[in-house]
Amino acid sequence: MTSSAVETTARASNVSTTETELIVHLVDGRTIIVPLEWYPRLNQATVEERARYRLIGDGEYINWPDVDEDLSVAGLLRGMRAPQQQAG
Repeated sequence: MTSSAVETTARASNVSTTETELIVHLVDGRTIIVPLEWYPRLNQATVEERARYRLIGDGEYINWPDVDEDLSVAGLLRGMRAPQQQAG
């Protein structure tokens, strides 16, 4: 018997937000929900700005051009937050 490993990359199919959460639906049926406060640019954006996103790389990346924010689906799955800015 033979088997072969099939490597798949997590890809987004749809993105939405609530007042406090970023919700990313994946093509494989999973849903990622993370606190919006992890991403200050999105957290401070208007509802309209957050609704204007585009999927890049067949859904591997999410871009919000109005707020200059780019997230990878792989990073969301790893729980990666936006880098913290130093107070200065």
